Amino acid sequence: MTDEPQRNDGEESGQEQEAPDDRERNEGEESGPDPAAPDDALPEDFDIPAVEPAPEEPSPRAPPRVKKTPRRPSSIETLVYALGWIFVALFYGSLLWVAAYRFVPPPGTVTMIERSLAGETIRHQWADLSEISPHLVRAVIAAEDSRFCLHKGLDFAAIEEAVGEFKNGGRRRGASTISQQTAKNAFLWNGGGWTRKTAEAWFTLVVETLWPKRRIMEVYLNVAEWGNGIFGAEAAARARFRVSARSLSKEQAALLAAVLPNPHKWRVDPPGPFVAGRADMLRKRMDVVANEGLDSCARP
Repeated sequence: MTDEPQRNDGEESGQEQEAPDDRERNEGEESGPDPAAPDDALPEDFDIPAVEPAPEEPSPRAPPRVKKTPRRPSSIETLVYALGWIFVALFYGSLLWVAAYRFVPPPGTVTMIERSLAGETIRHQWADLSEISPHLVRAVIAAEDSRFCLHKGLDFAAIEEAVGEFKNGGRRRGASTISQQTAKNAFLWNGGGWTRKTAEAWFTLVVETLWPKRRIMEVYLNVAEWGNGIFGAEAAARARFRVSARSLSKEQAALLAAVLPNPHKWRVDPPGPFVAGRADMLRKRMDVVANEGLDSCARP
């Protein structure tokens, strides 16, 4: 009974003796270096000094903007601009003008204004081509432009022929087509000069492009001058023969066409020897025009 408690005490004392060693070992392990910790680890209470950013270098200052004063165009530049705008206005204006006369009868011409300012009484009455005798159509083709239905406004063959005759000592004669005369009478003025000739050529090309041949003949017969302030076939037929343009006979049509080159000098009532002979010649040519169909483009 007494042996067991003593053994227990011994065991307890032995355990008490081993406890200090364990504590020392544990303390040694706690105080020893941590093998997993890095060698350069900083203590927890170490303050990392704040790194101040490097001062920014000042950017180079842009030079101050100089307000440019707009340059005034020179006199030559102003002249070129003005001429350019004038050309554009004339170009498109001429196209619109010709296009309008394709459908609207011309209210008047420059020549009518000139004659009116000179004191003449203007007599003018519009007539559609269907209201004008075909004899007069054939007569003006025979007298002024036998190739009217064949060319495109400018008859270069007739021009070369006229130049050749003049060089060979013949008299100087014009080679203007009915299309050219229509362009001159409807849009321009009488007289020579390169300015008018150049404008006439331009208007002729535009007219031939925008108008059919029937319209060219119709306007031509309505703006042609027959002297004493008389313009157009209707006014001429009534003033010279007391008939309408539709009722003109072959002889009357030939007389009217005979004086077209110079209506102020040549007369049809009564005709002189020159006009009578010219009208007789035109009557024969009118037969050729009809037989060969040279008026086909102007027929109804």
